[in-house]
Amino acid sequence: MCLAIPGKIVDLLTEDRSLAMVDILGVRRKVDLGLLQDDPPSTGDWVLIHVGFAMSKIGEADAQQQLRMLTDLGESDAAMEEVRGYGLGDP
Repeated sequence: MCLAIPGKIVDLLTEDRSLAMVDILGVRRKVDLGLLQDDPPSTGDWVLIHVGFAMSKIGEADAQQQLRMLTDLGESDAAMEEVRGYGLGDP
């Protein structure tokens, strides 16, 4: 199953502005923002993430609803496994 997981941007990385540190279900990972160059996110914004890439910005209410839905569907473990697999390095 392909998952798009909501995450909150906690820091824009100064060494590479196309990367951000994102909190995903309490785990922090680097995420690539390159696909959002037309509407770059800021610290505090929520984004939908797939395989380490931010795909779109979303509102906090939508992010919380999607996190609840992942839990209700029993997919939160699969979401965490995807987060652990991001190849952008540990914080």
